[in-house]
Amino acid sequence: MEKPVTGTFSRCGPASYTTRGPRLLFFSGGSALRETSRRLIRHTRDSVHVITPFDSGGSSAVLRRAFDMPAVGDIRNRLMALADLEEPGVRELYALFTCRFSRREPGPALRVELERMACGEHVLAALVPEPVRGRVTGWLADFLAAMPEGFDLRGASVGNLALTARWLAHGRRLGPAIDEVSRLVGAGGLVRPVVEGDLHLAAELEDGSVVTGQHRLTGKEGAPVASPVRRIWLTGSPDDALPLSAAIDGEVAGLVSGADLICYPVGSFFTSVLANLLPAGVGRAVAACPGPKVFVPNPGGDPELLGHTVAGQVGLLRRVLAADGGEDGNDPAVAGRLLDYILVDGGADYPGGVDKAALAASGLRVVDRPLLGREPGRFDPDLLAEALLALV
Repeated sequence: MEKPVTGTFSRCGPASYTTRGPRLLFFSGGSALRETSRRLIRHTRDSVHVITPFDSGGSSAVLRRAFDMPAVGDIRNRLMALADLEEPGVRELYALFTCRFSRREPGPALRVELERMACGEHVLAALVPEPVRGRVTGWLADFLAAMPEGFDLRGASVGNLALTARWLAHGRRLGPAIDEVSRLVGAGGLVRPVVEGDLHLAAELEDGSVVTGQHRLTGKEGAPVASPVRRIWLTGSPDDALPLSAAIDGEVAGLVSGADLICYPVGSFFTSVLANLLPAGVGRAVAACPGPKVFVPNPGGDPELLGHTVAGQVGLLRRVLAADGGEDGNDPAVAGRLLDYILVDGGADYPGGVDKAALAASGLRVVDRPLLGREPGRFDPDLLAEALLALV
């Protein structure tokens, strides 16, 4: 049975929520948690989604090269998952912001299509009611004005272009841009990038080779890695492995340390989950949070996890988090502050299996619940949401 949300929800934005509900915080990225996020807004309007802005593939790469910016695609994706589609006009705005330009049309035709959106003449823009239509078409007009000559619009997401325009308008800051979109769609949660810098990922594999760029690690745009990933770090370019440091700001640190529950969820393990834990301050903020910390391992199908068992993933999470405070992730007293639950479905096919006794011996409380849905290798979003809420 659903836990009712008490209080009222204001369209004034995240800072003005009078509804509480449990504050579940996710270190996430990509689309693996999209449907679960959508289900969570039935139970709480106070979830927090810390998103990786390191995507370096597809149309995100085109935007990043043009504007030297963090990736906004996963942020837009999560905002749309949290959108209140029952609010008047939000479904129409959702349709506009999730629209992608054709990958086959020539550049001049795509520019004309964007111009029609910016003028409010395109059908998707025309369906958005005023006064919101005037605001979002203005954002698209701003993007057109800033768009470099020869910019490749093929496959571009309209929502990403709008977010980019607001990022530019706010002095290249994502937080205020995210909040503007969040207010318009009545998002039932708070979305933040883990850091705002123009950063990328690099990894060393067990065979000693180095891979640069998130898109070369995921196995989605090319061949998957041929050797297990040994470690990952932040860089300043998808073509340069030179390590760079970055730190979370005070807002993100406060959100993490003040969460009722922290979740390391399903998703691409290295590029979505572990990547979120790399910036300085994340591990210390996690350790300062008194609530439960839960790992939900992938039930299968993640090409990044070649050669890594569930127990190995637990060790990596704890070591990366502990290193932020100069501590040893193998120390039971330290490890317990960083991760204390693992949520699994005993019927799922995990890489290397799930040794519950060994996981329990490492200090974890193993929670075995039915999570699998009808689609092979994927969790049911309702079952996953309910299992997490039961731990708060």
